[in-house]
Amino acid sequence: MKPHILRRLARFLRPYALPLTLCLGLTVLSSLLALAAPLLSGRAVDAVGTVPGAVDFPGVFRACGGMLACYALSSLLSYAVSARLIRVGQSVSRDLRKAAFDRMSELPVEYFDTHPAGDLVSRVCYDVDTVNAAVSTDLLHLCTSALTVGGSFLMLLAISPRLTLVFFVTVPLSLFLTRFQMRRIHPLFRLRSRELGGLNGFAEERVSRQRAIRAYGVEAADLEQFQAYNAAASEAYYKADRASAALGPSVNFINNLSLAAVSMFGALLYLGGGLTLGSLSSFVLYSRKFSSPIREAANLLSELQSSAAAAERVLDLLDERPEPGDASGALEPETLRGDISFDHVDFGYDPDRPVLRNFTARIPAGSLAAVVGPTGAGKTTLVSLLLRFYRPQGGAISIDGVPLEGYARDGLRRRLALVLQDTWLFGGTIAENIAYGAPGASREQIVEAAKAARVHRFITSLPQGYDTVLTDEGAGISKGQRQLLAIARCFLTDADIVILDEATSSVDTETEGEISLAMERLRQGRTCFVIAHRLATVRRADCILVLDRGGVAEAGTHEELLAAGGVYASLSRLSEEESGEERTKALSRR
Repeated sequence: MKPHILRRLARFLRPYALPLTLCLGLTVLSSLLALAAPLLSGRAVDAVGTVPGAVDFPGVFRACGGMLACYALSSLLSYAVSARLIRVGQSVSRDLRKAAFDRMSELPVEYFDTHPAGDLVSRVCYDVDTVNAAVSTDLLHLCTSALTVGGSFLMLLAISPRLTLVFFVTVPLSLFLTRFQMRRIHPLFRLRSRELGGLNGFAEERVSRQRAIRAYGVEAADLEQFQAYNAAASEAYYKADRASAALGPSVNFINNLSLAAVSMFGALLYLGGGLTLGSLSSFVLYSRKFSSPIREAANLLSELQSSAAAAERVLDLLDERPEPGDASGALEPETLRGDISFDHVDFGYDPDRPVLRNFTARIPAGSLAAVVGPTGAGKTTLVSLLLRFYRPQGGAISIDGVPLEGYARDGLRRRLALVLQDTWLFGGTIAENIAYGAPGASREQIVEAAKAARVHRFITSLPQGYDTVLTDEGAGISKGQRQLLAIARCFLTDADIVILDEATSSVDTETEGEISLAMERLRQGRTCFVIAHRLATVRRADCILVLDRGGVAEAGTHEELLAAGGVYASLSRLSEEESGEERTKALSRR
């Protein structure tokens, strides 16, 4: 794992410095006990001797008893360290996930428009778990291996400096091979994480859109696309794992060569009187302790490459620039009159392809303003700008004479309520969904909001009433009922400005009437900003803005615009034809 990644992760390890230090101390003690055992083994061999009938049994028993005690204590300490590090690893994962989720809550909306949800979920879940594996197990094993290698090397030097020369050939060869492989493996693990993120993103999108997929009968085409993502991810996994799998056996082969050389040259030294049989036995055991951790470390380094690639993806998310903060002296609005002004606003998601050009309009406080126009005219863009999801590239937007940047962002958004065409409901009770924007609301306030939104009767008809649990974004209730629940949520927030973005575009005429009545009550005493596809919902608007080619093509009341015979009149004729067809279909169904 690269040093800069370790330095970044150290911030999450710092709160657990005390248990980590304790674990390090216990690891050192465990390694020393394990290193003492081969020395005692050699003493036991020397106590047996080579002369028949001249065995020093007390010496053998003492050495064997010492070995048993060393191995038992070393194992107990290793278990204690592992158990403690698992707890630390989970704590670090929790903190890392929280930091990643906190950063996502601070990112601008445009970030989520350009990054698949599945990829972000993969970073917060899978990648963090991969980092946890490095913290809770890999780093411990790597530390233990380093201590074992260092201690074993010192013992090898103490027993026979000449025989230790064998490792001056094999160890550099192992290090060179490991370093060479690491350079090949890291990009492969990085590609593996990226391909898995793409697969998760595709799967998450398709799982959440099963109704549309079944309705259009495109299961086969989606399966083909999934197979392509799946094949790419599998191939990336195969290449990364194949490259890492080759490292362990290669290092193991070199270690076996060193063991063969130690056995051969050690036998010669013993025959020449340079070593006792016990010392040779101890040297062989220490050489295995010296070589085995090198092989294990090579395998661990492969796993650490995977953890490093995952950590980079998580840290990249943490490095994303959050949404710009509030200006110095920003106002925290307790209430707004709702006088909205767009002054020569220019905006484009891509600066080279503007959506709004020199857009100017004023919506007086307490009025009902409607925005209509063809698809792509910039209707929904106005909502994004008003809620400060995006910033205009030119011009200014103000409320009550104060530019949007002059208000505290969160305070401003609390004074605005939004009902989207695709209403979002989460897994929870109906009461919890209505109270989402006002978590401290009482049951009485929730019921009053539902009554005002004309959805109380429907709720009470359910077996559990307000305690009915919604799943899969309210899959068990109709589109219109979800819209009414969203309007009830707006009533409860008691916002000063209400924005309705295509709130009735995908419901039947009867439900549209219910929603329109709820909207009519909702707008009382508030500024209401309606974006509509069906013109029947905007007939009573105080002012209708007709957008075309990034600007206001026409403005006026319903009657004034019809009399003008322009764009709005054409849209009105098309809308009446569509409504007539819907009424005919409804009558035929009856």
